[in-house]
Amino acid sequence: MKVVVMGAGVIGVTTAYYLAKQGAEVVVIDRQTGPGLETSYANAGQLSYGMSSPWAAPGIPKKAVKWMFMKRRPLFIWPLIDPVMWKWCAQMVRNCNEESYRINKGRMVRVSSYSRDVMPDLIDDTGIAYDGRQKGTLQLFRTAAQMKASKADQDILDEYDSPYEVLGRDACIAVEPALAEVRNKFVGGLRLTADRTGDCRMFTIGLTEKCAEMGVEFQYGQTIRSIAVENDEIAGVETEIAGRIAGDAYVCAMGSYAVDVLNPVGIKLPIYPVKGYSVTLPVVEDAFAPQSTIMDETHKVAITRLGDRIRVAGQAEIAGYSDRLGPHATDTVKHVIADLFPRGGDISKAEGWTGLRPMTPDGTPVLGATRYPNLFLNTGHGTLGWTMACGSGKAVADAVLGKTPEISMEGLTAARYGN
Repeated sequence: MKVVVMGAGVIGVTTAYYLAKQGAEVVVIDRQTGPGLETSYANAGQLSYGMSSPWAAPGIPKKAVKWMFMKRRPLFIWPLIDPVMWKWCAQMVRNCNEESYRINKGRMVRVSSYSRDVMPDLIDDTGIAYDGRQKGTLQLFRTAAQMKASKADQDILDEYDSPYEVLGRDACIAVEPALAEVRNKFVGGLRLTADRTGDCRMFTIGLTEKCAEMGVEFQYGQTIRSIAVENDEIAGVETEIAGRIAGDAYVCAMGSYAVDVLNPVGIKLPIYPVKGYSVTLPVVEDAFAPQSTIMDETHKVAITRLGDRIRVAGQAEIAGYSDRLGPHATDTVKHVIADLFPRGGDISKAEGWTGLRPMTPDGTPVLGATRYPNLFLNTGHGTLGWTMACGSGKAVADAVLGKTPEISMEGLTAARYGN
């Protein structure tokens, strides 16, 4: 079977790997000059199995209003005249209730837990290096109110058997010794012990090389114009340079841009880009740098150790498909690293980046089958594409090849949106 994968980010490449591993002939198409050059390029570096939760949660609308007025706010919504954006925001608000949160959380944990379980086998099989560490994530609370509010998260972690530790100030410092320098700026934390870290782009590049060795063909610089439909199935992918690229089956793994090619063929997905920012800076002194990932609960910013670098990422900007990196766009993430690890990295050498996260209003990715028998989806992962990449890639590859995925696809497909 020949399978055409649309997109060479971490989602598309992991899908290609699992297809090729099972004997499929695979062609991967991407408009960029290489793999992992968009959303996968400089994300937070977290494999957040314990923090796989939808943004749409009880109380979020009230918090969002408060965030909008913070000096270093985690959320910004541009007042665009964009009906699609406002419809997406309304759908997200409708998911901000206890019942929807638990349903959506359960679906997300199903995918992320599966990804956690299958990723070690992929690493063993390929031997790729990606600056990986297995030291967990420390959610850092600056106030007692934040620590008290985390009890709700702990209940859900218990429900899904996600291991964690509730830590006081001294215990947080024992896990992240450099925090001793700023011990008066936080009261405690929640440590998610199963979480891992790593450089998503390094992983994507390494896996691309392994895929090429397995016979996967990568066609870069190919902008996809449309999907061709004949006799109620997909006949090919129309590109600007190569023309039509045809196969027996097709996987759309185009992130935020999936809607551009899916809408015209009648697959309407509520995926909208949510812009995020990051900076990457060199470690100056190891003793004063983070050892794993710290999530600042106040600013919703993650600080992750990647070898001899520090990645600081966060913010949610709803501004359409803008990829502009303004002169002050990374001020918030720079503030957080300077505030918590003032001697850890060299901010003067920070490299700024921005990317578009493909968000669904319920937080759950869109995987698997569609109304067309030979078209499959692997998109809409939001901030958790790196976390869910291996699990969703393997599940979708199985579905493409006519096998029953090892996890239930109930609630994960486009059918939940009436497609």
